[in-house]
Amino acid sequence: MSITQSSLNSTALITGASAGIGYELAELFAQHGHNLVLVARSEDKLQSMALKFAIKYKVYTKVIAADLSEHDAPEKVMAQLKQEGTTVDVLVNNAGFGYYGAFKESDLQRELDMMQLNMVSLTHLCKLFLEQLPKERQGRIMNVSSTAAFPPAGPFMAVYYASKAYVQSFSEALAAELEDSNVTVTTLSPGPTETNFKEAANLHGSGLFSKQFIADARSVAKAGYEGMMAGEVVVIPGVYNKLTVLSTRFVPRSILRNMVKKIQEKRGA
Repeated sequence: MSITQSSLNSTALITGASAGIGYELAELFAQHGHNLVLVARSEDKLQSMALKFAIKYKVYTKVIAADLSEHDAPEKVMAQLKQEGTTVDVLVNNAGFGYYGAFKESDLQRELDMMQLNMVSLTHLCKLFLEQLPKERQGRIMNVSSTAAFPPAGPFMAVYYASKAYVQSFSEALAAELEDSNVTVTTLSPGPTETNFKEAANLHGSGLFSKQFIADARSVAKAGYEGMMAGEVVVIPGVYNKLTVLSTRFVPRSILRNMVKKIQEKRGA
């Protein structure tokens, strides 16, 4: 199905929508009556989702298969929507991935792709979203960050942690700039969550996912959606994650670096 201007509902563009937090966010938006533009590399998964949500929630859905680690992908996605006359009211930048390993031995191209996806494409889509949104329409941006954004460094995931620190800083700055406008900006900053992130990042054996405080994707998505609709700037799901982030304000940076290093080190691998 395609999105039409006759619909009275708002349209949400969600990247990385095929699994995990992105999937749960897409269903929440559909459940609350938003039309959907679903963006990810997996076209078959997206088509299945689109059909399911269209039937179940009576919303219009559109699928755009795109690899946002390619530099021109954001422009192509938004150009396609412009050509079809679709205005996006809500932008959810959820697409991203992590990569575990000592920087000296890690794969440079994978890290460059991660920087392109986690930071550059996210920034590009925010710019294009703001350009296409009419001044009289309410707009919302949700950028998915991480609790990894708050420590001073992330040894063994150096580029990933730095990319999320960028997302957090950029998003909060943008929220301040747009405070008196028709657009709100929210960062969703979850901790370890049951998704395919662990496998994709090669985190088997790392202490990061051996903790008992691992959230499910649905509860994270729900916290993000509700926070965004309430106009919150920073949403950190879960009491444990909130306390973890709070502690970064008081613990010396040198101690935090070593704490993260110990957590990130492989154990029994």
